[in-house]
Amino acid sequence: MDLFTDIFGDLWDPKKRIFFGYLFLSLVIAGLWLVAIKRTGLRDSLRKLFDRGVFFSSSAKADYKIFVINRIFTLFISPLLITQMTIATAIFFFLHGVDWISKGQFAETPKTVVVTLFTLSMFVFDDFTKFLLHRWMHRWPLLWAIHKVHHSAETLTPITVYRVHPLEGVLYGLRSVFVQGSLIPVFLFFFGGTVDLVTVVGVNALVFVFHVTGSNLRHSHIDIHYWPWLERILISPAQHQLHHSTAVEHYDKNFGVALAIWDWLFGSLHLSEKGRDLSFGLDAKEASASQLTDIYLRPFRDMWAVLRRRAKRLRNWVTRTQTGPSKTSGQP
Repeated sequence: MDLFTDIFGDLWDPKKRIFFGYLFLSLVIAGLWLVAIKRTGLRDSLRKLFDRGVFFSSSAKADYKIFVINRIFTLFISPLLITQMTIATAIFFFLHGVDWISKGQFAETPKTVVVTLFTLSMFVFDDFTKFLLHRWMHRWPLLWAIHKVHHSAETLTPITVYRVHPLEGVLYGLRSVFVQGSLIPVFLFFFGGTVDLVTVVGVNALVFVFHVTGSNLRHSHIDIHYWPWLERILISPAQHQLHHSTAVEHYDKNFGVALAIWDWLFGSLHLSEKGRDLSFGLDAKEASASQLTDIYLRPFRDMWAVLRRRAKRLRNWVTRTQTGPSKTSGQP
């Protein structure tokens, strides 16, 4: 029973995206979108929401298997990762050694201000580091070999968010540890006792709003879009679906998770396109959408190929450097 709870615990954890409450609210939002905005009949809306072709596709079935396998993997690998406390302790003691700042110098700040500042800082820093790592995943061949497992999905469901190679899960886990382990000691140092357990470990209000307003619809077949001005601030479900598109003009666009401002600043923003049918997945040469052996093992082969190419380039460069231009004695 404990193993079952550990594997499927995200379904009743309000800090996780696929918490059943968030899934239900996403279903309600999608239904209202289809009926009230798209003017789709109730029967057709229900048929669209529960499309068997999406939820029982070979790609979706692979998602469900990957979810279970990765959760089991996480149970074993998590204790081996660098802990948040390690980073927090190092930063906390480092701050003590800086002469021009002092511990608790903002301890008199009203608690409501501290809670608001902590919530905003955690949300923005967390979202920016997700954007940055996601961008690197697409730009660096060694990381793309891992990340393309996620993009191999040919249909999108809320469980597709878990369709990641275990190595990507490790990288994002380390990112999360870095974010919390960096920010929490800074607030504890400057604000002292004002930062209590409720402030630190409570559910982040903005993350809660993000999930309540349909974060699960980003990996779905319901293309909810926002007004153009809002899509320059927040990533809409349709924008993230466009990120998964196989169309060339959509490559390397919309890396953001919640905030679109990072894509706007870094030149990778693409607004949603109304009425356009999108196809998802990768070229057959890249990765399989349903074969688990291919999904889990091919990234290692592809990373090895990248390393071999880099090693070959390095050897050629060293050879050219050592050899130098040929010279003939007596000639200018």
